[in-house]
Amino acid sequence: MLLKIDFESELPIYEQMKRQIIQGIAVGNLVAGEILPSVRQMAEDIGINLHTVNKAYNILKGEGYLTIDRRKGAIINDKLPKITEETNTKLIEELNYIIADSKCRGFTKEEFLDLCSKIFNNYSRK
Repeated sequence: MLLKIDFESELPIYEQMKRQIIQGIAVGNLVAGEILPSVRQMAEDIGINLHTVNKAYNILKGEGYLTIDRRKGAIINDKLPKITEETNTKLIEELNYIIADSKCRGFTKEEFLDLCSKIFNNYSRK
């Protein structure tokens, strides 16, 4: 598994990892039952602290994307998390910011929705 970490980004490394793993699941590059590299291996491959990888894996476990097995490691769950009130609230908060920022930068509603549709379709090919 290849993750692209931007060490200059304001987004924490563990969050970049988390997002890329979720995106990998969404497009089908990571499938149910697949075992991710060990914490040590992932940290070594990327060149980061193993506690950062551990944090990303534990967040993904808490959100329902991974199962952690002491013998096998981090495994992609076969049953992915469902929409909850908490995830719905979080999505609304994120979209409110993204839409406001886009509007301030001159995006029209049509341009924004077209872009969203194109991105969403990338995840519909699974």
